[in-house]
Amino acid sequence: MMIDVVALGELLIDFTTVSADKDGYPTMAAHPGGAPANFLATLSKLGAKTALLGKVGDDTFGKLLIQTLQNAEVCTDGLVVAQDFFTTLAFVTLDEKGNREFAFARKPGADTQITFDELNLSLIDKAKVFHFGTLSLTNQPAREATCKAVAYAKEKGKLITYDPNLRKPLWNNLDEAKEQLLWGLNQADVVKISDDEVDFLFGLDAEKGAEYILQNYGVKVVFVTCGAKGCYYANAKAKGFVPALEGVKAIDTTGAGDIFGGSAVWKLLKTEKAPEILDEKDLQETVRFACGVAGLSTTRMGGISSIPDYEQIIKVL
Repeated sequence: MMIDVVALGELLIDFTTVSADKDGYPTMAAHPGGAPANFLATLSKLGAKTALLGKVGDDTFGKLLIQTLQNAEVCTDGLVVAQDFFTTLAFVTLDEKGNREFAFARKPGADTQITFDELNLSLIDKAKVFHFGTLSLTNQPAREATCKAVAYAKEKGKLITYDPNLRKPLWNNLDEAKEQLLWGLNQADVVKISDDEVDFLFGLDAEKGAEYILQNYGVKVVFVTCGAKGCYYANAKAKGFVPALEGVKAIDTTGAGDIFGGSAVWKLLKTEKAPEILDEKDLQETVRFACGVAGLSTTRMGGISSIPDYEQIIKVL
């Protein structure tokens, strides 16, 4: 079986606050999560063949997550089930101003404990694209596994896609976070990064950040997402901005960036062109499509469960 995209990284449960009692204790709803999982589930929904390399615990949530990926038609042959570590849990609460705060039960979580020896390298061999983020770079042994897997994929001539997906509470310190995020930029052909992450790394706005990454990191094409505003794009042949989908009443933005990334990579694969030779029309269409899919996903709860069908997307676009 040929695979379009294989990703390495976290598969976890997102607990999101639904309500709170008089003492402030939240009632929470559990949703399947993990940026690479959301990314791959989007590609699979659009008809691509995908596989995830990762690790979950031998517990209720680990089993649920594996079933969720199988239901989403993401190949789980690369998932390792740990007997001695619990599936990672993320808790999303709101502060007094309504801003999201993340807390993680990950000391350590199963996703951080994957080793290079446990990776099913045959899945990388069969794939066109290898994708990674930085949650697998926060701790050993997952960091070493990621670095070796990226090197292996590059050696095999795979297209490398990357989404930093910065989660500050997971890093020992922000200097280390910056160092690892920049390492990722140095490896990638295609980068999807947020305006907040560009500001964190370079102190630049989205437009200048896109050009800076293109000129300094050997990246072939870069997408800088700006939440509900839209996305800047740049490669050697074209640069520009596409506004977000209009008229969207967002109720949950969880996973929207991952869904954008998956949609963009699907479109890139459909062009059958190298990222550096995509012209303005190709890039405009790619970003418009990805903004549409991500926008629609925010009208539903959750990450994987919020990915729209292709027919819905085409209707809206």
